[in-house]
Amino acid sequence: MAMASGLVRGWRRLSLGVPPRRALWGGLRKKVGEPEVTETAVQVKEEPIVVCPPPRSRKYLPPVDLHSRLESHIREIFGPSLPEDWQKASLKESRLKYRLLAHLAAELGHAVPNSQLHKMCTAGDVLAFYSRQVKDASKFDELCAAELPSNLKIMWEY
Repeated sequence: MAMASGLVRGWRRLSLGVPPRRALWGGLRKKVGEPEVTETAVQVKEEPIVVCPPPRSRKYLPPVDLHSRLESHIREIFGPSLPEDWQKASLKESRLKYRLLAHLAAELGHAVPNSQLHKMCTAGDVLAFYSRQVKDASKFDELCAAELPSNLKIMWEY
């Protein structure tokens, strides 16, 4: 019985291409007269092309017709269940909130960040978010552009 199971295991190894146990731990022994074959690989050094992508601009200027765009999107998504004052429409249902914010992000090119999604409870909150202008300049850039009083001097190079 033990001999039969050993034969079956050996046959499985051969048919599946599994190396014998010796090859796994100690390796197969070389034959004495066999020459050793080594492969030499030629390495071609190529300089990797490192291209930095341009910095992502966060600048956003609200469009003039934002109020009407937002109202039309809300009327389209909510349908007949929309209250009279569309700015008080509740966004408690995740599916409706997602559809509205996804449409607006694609259309306006400005998405609500994850850190502020929980604040979007009504359509008025969405209108307030998209009404705010976002500047892409740092405080130092704003100081450079501003006209400073005559008694204030800024030395940019230390």
